[in-house]
Amino acid sequence: MKTVLFVLLILWGLPSTFFRSKFRKIVYQTDDWKINIKPIFVKEIKGLLFNLYPENEDYLKTRNSYRIYLLIYLFIFIVYYFYN
Repeated sequence: MKTVLFVLLILWGLPSTFFRSKFRKIVYQTDDWKINIKPIFVKEIKGLLFNLYPENEDYLKTRNSYRIYLLIYLFIFIVYYFYN
């Protein structure tokens, strides 16, 4: 069962680059691909936890989808970590 959870964790982590890239481009308001490799986290975390652009529907939809994705990822990780 632990192996299945590990594989699930890996598979669930694959789309993270897509979600994070889309979210970072909205938060930092750029289309430059280099935003994906820059280690800038403060505004990204603020954008994830708070409401930086309340009038931007794309930001709200992307943020909420990314939140759900990360919560499921966290849940899988916790189950994997504490599974005996």
